[in-house]
Amino acid sequence: MQRRDLTGLGFETRAVHGGGGPDPATGAVNTPVYLSSTFEQDGVGVDRGYEYARSGNPSRASLEAHLALLEGAAFGFAFASGLAAEDAILRLLDPGDHLVMPTDSYGGTYRLATAVHRRAGLEVDAVDLSRLEDVLRPETRMIWIETPTNPLLDIVDIATVATLAHRQGALVVVDNTFATPWLQQPLTLGADIVVHSTTKYLSGHSDVIGGFAATNDANWAQRIGFLQNAAGGVPGPFDCYLVQRGVMTLPLRMERHCANALGVVELLRGHGAVSSVLHPSLESHRGHLVASRQMRGFGGMVSFTLRGGEQAALELCTRTRLFTLAESLGGVESLIEHPGKMTHASAAGTTNEVPGDLVRLSVGVEALDDLVADLAGALDSVV
Repeated sequence: MQRRDLTGLGFETRAVHGGGGPDPATGAVNTPVYLSSTFEQDGVGVDRGYEYARSGNPSRASLEAHLALLEGAAFGFAFASGLAAEDAILRLLDPGDHLVMPTDSYGGTYRLATAVHRRAGLEVDAVDLSRLEDVLRPETRMIWIETPTNPLLDIVDIATVATLAHRQGALVVVDNTFATPWLQQPLTLGADIVVHSTTKYLSGHSDVIGGFAATNDANWAQRIGFLQNAAGGVPGPFDCYLVQRGVMTLPLRMERHCANALGVVELLRGHGAVSSVLHPSLESHRGHLVASRQMRGFGGMVSFTLRGGEQAALELCTRTRLFTLAESLGGVESLIEHPGKMTHASAAGTTNEVPGDLVRLSVGVEALDDLVADLAGALDSVV
């Protein structure tokens, strides 16, 4: 594909056109799905940019360039899942290196770090990142950030953490899945690497699994690219197409996700069954000021706790009609889940255990009045 110069153009324009221009051979306005595992070479060791699809595929290259453009990155790498991308990043560390991650983070990330990489010699501490200075040590080589966090929606000051980490000689990795590059761009705030589960908001339609990592550092890019190829956790070309198709409508969807989430927050704040609402839009949220500074909006994820405790939370999750009981997030449809028993069950009994009375919502793009009525009716039934 012949790439257009999009320098200086708006995010919405880059989201639509960032995959390249029309196909020069056919005029196709979308990047073709290149369903080929191997590519003809013009001579021994002389290829036209591609040789074997694990090492590179035009569909994947288009997606990687597209997402890197949105994150303000020089280098981007697509993976078969978000955890495959995270695994490659954690492999940048050596045995004996120290990783610091938040006590509130995705259960799969915590499991990967502690049950897989710790066994290979990585030292892992999960802490409140507001106490980062207290846990840094000479062996600290990476600080892992989620912001907003999953599922408690805490906010981490990326620039402040980056300053502390770089003083220590440590890398800063930001999982930007919840925010997306539409709401925040961690690399511009001092992060070294940004990672996504493209399964979520970037694809936006709950029909594909994928991951992505990006950086502006050529050395780390070379190592991530090597691991992508050597370990082979790459997405297929049709998966790349689905993610890229979703990216084109990311700004439109995120505006609606964010607006609907604010309406849901208002309902929850006034309902007697709810004991607390967790969303960075609230002035009472400890990260509200930081979120206001480093994000364009406050996101489409909402968490809350119930006065009736865990039993009420479990019952609520089965009583909604439009909010589908399911894991994952970031699709156009609204989802409800019980993190303690679902997405974060692997963290039970650890520093990252999730409260039993917590419910997490992924607020979709349906009519707000319908979502509010559905959730209000379900809440009324558990009072």
